[in-house]
Amino acid sequence: MNEIICPNCHKAFKIDESGYADILKQLHDGEFEQALHERLELSEKEKQNAVELAETKLAAVLEKEAAVQNAEIIRLHEQLKARDKAEQLAVNEAVRILEKERDALVRDLDATETKQKVLADQLQEVRDAKQSAIELAEATLTNKLQTETAEKVAEIGRLNEELKSREVAKQLAVNEAVSVIEKQRDELARDLQAKETEQQLRESTVKDTHSAELKARDEMIAYYKDLKAKLSTKLVGETLEQHCEIEFNRVRSLGFPNAFFEKDNDARSGSKGDYIFREADEAGTEFISVMFEMKNEGDETASKKKNEDFLKELDKDRKEKGCEYAVLVSLLESDSELYNGGIVDVSHRYPKMYVVRPQLFIPIITLLRNAALNSLEYKSELARVREQNIDITNFETALDTFKTGFARNYDLAARKFKDAIDNIDKTIVVLGKVKESLIGSENNLRLANSKADDLTIKRLTRGNATMAAKFSEAPDVPQAVTDNPIVVSEEEK
Repeated sequence: MNEIICPNCHKAFKIDESGYADILKQLHDGEFEQALHERLELSEKEKQNAVELAETKLAAVLEKEAAVQNAEIIRLHEQLKARDKAEQLAVNEAVRILEKERDALVRDLDATETKQKVLADQLQEVRDAKQSAIELAEATLTNKLQTETAEKVAEIGRLNEELKSREVAKQLAVNEAVSVIEKQRDELARDLQAKETEQQLRESTVKDTHSAELKARDEMIAYYKDLKAKLSTKLVGETLEQHCEIEFNRVRSLGFPNAFFEKDNDARSGSKGDYIFREADEAGTEFISVMFEMKNEGDETASKKKNEDFLKELDKDRKEKGCEYAVLVSLLESDSELYNGGIVDVSHRYPKMYVVRPQLFIPIITLLRNAALNSLEYKSELARVREQNIDITNFETALDTFKTGFARNYDLAARKFKDAIDNIDKTIVVLGKVKESLIGSENNLRLANSKADDLTIKRLTRGNATMAAKFSEAPDVPQAVTDNPIVVSEEEK
């Protein structure tokens, strides 16, 4: 219990803790409200002063701009007056010049009429002189035509005589030329007869030579057939491979000094070709690569007897070894006119694939290499472009890395920003609740103030007979204090 002294009657009375706390809170809240009102009034005055200062500055700026615009308008008016005056002077000067030109033209017109009269007289004189000259010229021309006609008649006679003599000479020349041509014809006939005889002798010699060659070829075929019968299948194939390798090594130093031509020994994929040919330029850019497969007649099996049977596997080997071309050197189908005719392009079946006989082994390499040399410049350019693409890819990778890091940092910053916004929102909610609490405290303070105003001795002593008796015996207690009615507000109820 706390003891309180009334400021009016100076009597002490006790009050419980809750009532005492309410009174203290009322006092503190009153000071807070007063300070808050003072701070709001001060802020409102500062705001008003700032607005007045801004209005003053704006008015000064507007006045300055208005003065500048007025000066510019005055200057433009002066320029317009000066230009109008100059235009008027120019018009007056032009009118004066035109009047002078008009007077000069009038004088020139009078002089022209006088000259026309003089010229008319001179023209008549010229016409008379011209008529006389024409008559004289006609007479002269008639005489000249008569003279020239006589001369032309004499010339025609002379030309006729000369033409006749030329016809005689021409006939003599034709007869002489015919005799020469007949003589040459007889000589050509004799030469032709001699050449026919010589051709017959040559044909006879060629037939004999051809027969001998056919005989030698038949003997060679018989020899190889016998050799093939004696050799195993693997040995026959290796013999064709050795033949091709020997042929290539013969021309390697001359035509392919920097080329790679070795057996394909990589069988990791389950199959392999026979030989691989590769060649690169001085910069190390490979411009041609060929996978070779050699097939002799002894290489055929029960299921593979034709060249087409080996193309699929050859294309597979070409792709696995990274070669651009594939060539099948084959002696299979020896009676086929297609394969015996030369290089056979089978690109319609498999890309960049050819079938050749052993005698065309070197020519096919030469043809493919020359074609690749023509495209070497484009391949070098392609290699440079690929390097540039690699640089671009590295740049794009670095850019993607930067974008990823930036996005991650931006995401973190965005989340921090969102958290800050959320905290601000939460703070606003808390401040709203504080505001509501303050408003509720104001209401409670107002109710407490009302209760304090309505506080009477009679109300305090109601239900307490001892205190009522004490207060009634006290001589200094005003009657109004005990007689004030107890007022209970709606909010209190």
